[in-house]
Amino acid sequence: MKSRYLKILLSLFAFNSFSLYLYFTYYPDNFLHKPPSSTTTNNRFLTQPHHHHKKLLTKPWPILPSYLPWSLNPNPTFRSCEAYFGNGFRNRIDVLKPSVAGGGGWFRCSYSETLRSSVCEGGRIRMNLDKIRMASGGERLEEVIGRGEDEELPEFDFGAFEIEVSDDDIANRYNNNDSRSSGGGDRKLVDLDFLNRYLQQGAISKHTMRGLVDSIRLVGAKDFQCSEWVEEPTLLVTRFEYANVFHTVTDWYSAYVASRVTGLPYRPHLVFVDGHCVQAPLEETWRALFSSLRYAKNFTGPVCFHHAILSPLGYETALFKGLTEDINCHGASARDLWQKPDDRKTARLSEFGEMIRAAFGFPVNRHHTSKPISGHNVLFVRREDYLAHPRHGGKVESRLSNEQEVFDALNSWVSNHSECKINLINGLFAHMLMKEQVRAIQDASVIIGAHGAGLTHIVCATPKTVILEVISSAYRRPHFQLIAKWKGLDYHAIYLAGSYANPPEVVNKLSSILKGLGC
Repeated sequence: MKSRYLKILLSLFAFNSFSLYLYFTYYPDNFLHKPPSSTTTNNRFLTQPHHHHKKLLTKPWPILPSYLPWSLNPNPTFRSCEAYFGNGFRNRIDVLKPSVAGGGGWFRCSYSETLRSSVCEGGRIRMNLDKIRMASGGERLEEVIGRGEDEELPEFDFGAFEIEVSDDDIANRYNNNDSRSSGGGDRKLVDLDFLNRYLQQGAISKHTMRGLVDSIRLVGAKDFQCSEWVEEPTLLVTRFEYANVFHTVTDWYSAYVASRVTGLPYRPHLVFVDGHCVQAPLEETWRALFSSLRYAKNFTGPVCFHHAILSPLGYETALFKGLTEDINCHGASARDLWQKPDDRKTARLSEFGEMIRAAFGFPVNRHHTSKPISGHNVLFVRREDYLAHPRHGGKVESRLSNEQEVFDALNSWVSNHSECKINLINGLFAHMLMKEQVRAIQDASVIIGAHGAGLTHIVCATPKTVILEVISSAYRRPHFQLIAKWKGLDYHAIYLAGSYANPPEVVNKLSSILKGLGC
């Protein structure tokens, strides 16, 4: 047993070392072309060096039992599980290469035919806040009640983002008739054909990543002035439906995938390019997952990034696309897939769930393979009233009209159950810190809940956890059945004629599930 774990640890060490090698090989700009350490005669910097050149602390990647190298399969099969959930971003388009003479910016996108989206990244990129129209973001919810969503999502004017290139490179790259010219010597990085090929609008009414890339202008070195430099790799993220747990998990997953696809040796820093207010429990997880978090409008002037990564929208992940297209994948262990790869199986969602648990400091090698000494935890995920965002009235729509009656019936049954120890956990998630929510999920043997965003937490569930979803006639949607399947969890459902559940039926179903767990 010890020998097996030693081999696993040595393998993970080798994978991480190889990732570092790849990063240093493919991103030399981060190490060879740092900004000067003093003010130059061309007024390149607007402030004194110690104000604009900051070194940020970075968090290491944790060791995850379900981790598989993201470069393991160089050509994943179209619409395979790895193409959907892992690194299907294999079509690399070098839009702008570094200058042959050294220095200057670069930009490229890696496109996924399966997801029809791209992970884009670049170096020596400047963000001009005066050309991004949106609210400041990061305010307390109570301060912005009634604010419209349009005020919180960014609108990018041309030149909102810029990349430094030499004047000779601009002259060689474009001619006066080039479709990307906007006049006055300003040049667009990409044209409409590129956007339609690699950043497709699809059914997304406001594709902010597409708008950001469309705004990128190439500028000469003498005009590339920065009030602050960020040396470390930084993810630029725009959130949609940021107060909804399901949609936020799709954003977390997209950001995690972008970090892995680009081979970052450490967890990146994060900048929210949106004007949303603080949503405390969900923002707590963003801060735990990544090295740091900052709202774009909290910078005080033009800020430059040595390496910026553009995270695809959550709508473009398999978690969301699976609601409308058939993603025939089943969860499996990383060990099994390492020994016997299978296009129809994946361990990526288990890896991601372990990442969330590890980010909060929980051990990730605890699997519920036998009855816990303290008994089985049965977690009942509740739906509660709470104020979610500035346009929310504070009332949550009921999906289970007699939820309290069902909980009371379960509590009574558990109290009189003598075959084994059962702990019924009242999952009042709306009033719990995210770390405590994750703890409740990972400690549960059975998770029960009416269809609702709170059940998205099952991405953090451990193997052998059983899911029981109570589904009203008005909300027969596959969100959580799919997540359970993609994680390889045992899933059960009780379908209601309306929104009322028969308490004895729920009790009997739970009793049957627990018998299967040896209770």
